Parts: sequence; C-alpha cells; structure tokens
Amino acid sequence: MEKEKITLSVIKADVGSYTGHSKVHPELLDIARASLQEACEQGILIDYHVVAVGDDLELIMTHQKGTDNSEIHKLAWDTFSRCADKAKELKLYGAGQDLLADAFSGNVRGMGPGVAELEFVERGSEPVVVFMADKTEPGAWNYPLFKMFADPFNTAGLIIDPKMHKGFVFEVHNLKEKKKILFSLPEDMYTMLTFIGAPSEYCIKAVYRKDGDGERVAVSSTEKLAFVAGRYVGKDDPVCIVRCQSGLPAVGEVLEPFATPHLVAGWMRGSHCGPLMPVGLADAMPTRFDGPPRVVALGFQLNHGKLVGPVDFFADRAFDRARELANRLADYLRRLGPFEPHRLPSEQMEYTTLPVLLKELDAKFTDI
Repeated sequence: MEKEKITLSVIKADVGSYTGHSKVHPELLDIARASLQEACEQGILIDYHVVAVGDDLELIMTHQKGTDNSEIHKLAWDTFSRCADKAKELKLYGAGQDLLADAFSGNVRGMGPGVAELEFVERGSEPVVVFMADKTEPGAWNYPLFKMFADPFNTAGLIIDPKMHKGFVFEVHNLKEKKKILFSLPEDMYTMLTFIGAPSEYCIKAVYRKDGDGERVAVSSTEKLAFVAGRYVGKDDPVCIVRCQSGLPAVGEVLEPFATPHLVAGWMRGSHCGPLMPVGLADAMPTRFDGPPRVVALGFQLNHGKLVGPVDFFADRAFDRARELANRLADYLRRLGPFEPHRLPSEQMEYTTLPVLLKELDAKFTDI
C-alpha cells in the first residue's frame, strides 16, 4: 500500500512591523497562531509553527493536501489579511506591505507572499531545516544551496556517501524571463555556475535526487515583489526548506555554508549589498542601516506530520565568528556610502526611485 505523503509549506509575508522594518508585533503573532490553531482543529492542518524573522511573519505548516493547494494558500492569505488589519489598527509601519492584491484568487503565488513547499513520504527519520531570511532577495540561496548539494569541500557526503556520489539535479529559474532549466551536477557544474553567479536574475528554485523517483529534497521561494508590482515595494525576504541525512547532506553540512557570510542584495531600501549574517531568533532583528541582512535556521524532526522542535541552529556559539566577520564586512561596506559595490548596480536599481529621478533630469542631459 502506498504511503501517504506529507506536505511542508512555509509561507511568509511582511504585514506590518514596529518600529520601522525591525520586528513583528506580538499581537500579530498571536493572531496568526490562533488562525492556524483553528485550522488544525478543523482538520485542515496537521501541525504548525509561527515565528517572526525581522519584520516578516512566517507560517510553517504541515498537511496532506499537496503543494499549491488553494485551501492552504487561502488559509495563509486570510491569516495575513487579519494580521494586516491589526497592523493598520496599531499604526504599524508598512501594514499589509506584501499583500499586493485586494482579494485572494486561488493561490498566493504572485500576490506578494513568499512560498516554499515540499511534498514527500516521511522516512524512518525525517529531519528538515527551514531557512528564513530578512532584508534580502531569493538569489541569496544560490550560494548555500550550491555548497550544500554540489561542493565536496563543504559536503563530505558527496564523496563518502554512495547514495550522494552521483550528485543532484538543480532547477534554476530566470526570474525576469519567467523560464526554468534543469542542470545535472556535477557534470553541468561549470555551466550552471555561469547563471547562478548572477543571483539577481537566476535563482535555484529546487534540488532533486537523481535516484529513485527524483523527488524534491530542497526548495526555495523565488517570488520577487518588484517584478510583480513593477516598482520597489520592499525586499522579498525569501524562505527555503532543506531535507537532511540518509542520502542527503547531513544537518551540519546544510548549515556549514553560512559559516561564511556571503554578500547579498537588499539591506537598506533594498538597494545595497551586504553580508548575510546567521543569527538565532533572539537576534533576528535587523537594525543597523535596517540590517545587515539576517538568516535564521530552524530544525524540525517530522513525526507523522507533527513538527518536533524547533532547534534554533544559528544560536550556536560556533557561528560567532561568522557574525563577527559579517559585522566587519558591514563596517567596510558602509564606509562606501552611495558608491558601488555597496549600493547595487544601476540595472538592479530599476525598480527603485532611480528611474523617477532619471526621468526628471532627462531634459538636462545633453550630448557630449
């Protein structure tokens, strides 16, 4: 008899924060928890966990309805909408910021919230890590996902574990052209790096096993708010789910890439480059220049859909040096002020106020 599949859905949105872009108000968290608890009692969800990372409200949910399910997405939309209403009542900053539509239309994709979902049959032991970032964009996952699933200097299992030795398949999206392509690694490694090295345009959406049924083992949110709205409406603050162990990277191999705080786009006004700092939940409150960008890693053990945990991985002292390096990088980049490479290149500023300024000054430009 075929075993029932579990779906792990992580859906996030910025529905209002205090003060500025730093933190989700406790009353919004209470509303979200009450909403998902009711859904559990109604049999819609198996389990849930609500958390805040910076100014983003994160809904972590398990169910058996599959990915892109209208009932689950409507639950998330209605929850965010209720939280946004409370945010407006409290006069919080950016109330309803990520809700780009007036009404739900069957799926939250393209409506503002970020979405990452995996459907799978639970193994005998099913550890997963949910990554949640603030003040950055979906391309922030390119470097760590490549390191986890393709770099033997990071992931010893690619050499030692026979189940991993053949590598993995990567699904890469061109966010501007709305196209996707599959790369089989290690044989397509150099070709794929040509694309994912430009994370503002090309993003790793998912990673698949090569053996068995080629199931997804990692997935990220690739919603870019600026592409949807046609203007700057805040950073995308992406999420990512990674399954671990037993033919997949070990938990320690999944966390290891973040020991090096790589540079990502986002930070202040979504217009600056900065280090992605791994932090525990207690420090997931970006303040300096609205940053630096943060990433939180929560570990769960799934047990028949129940979320056992979380383990707040980046609260570990082992990541202290990564935080120290991130702060040193932030010091250096901040000294550059409005100059590149701290400020993003012009082609990445096309959805900010820069085009408005250029239009206003167009008549003043003369031929050389």
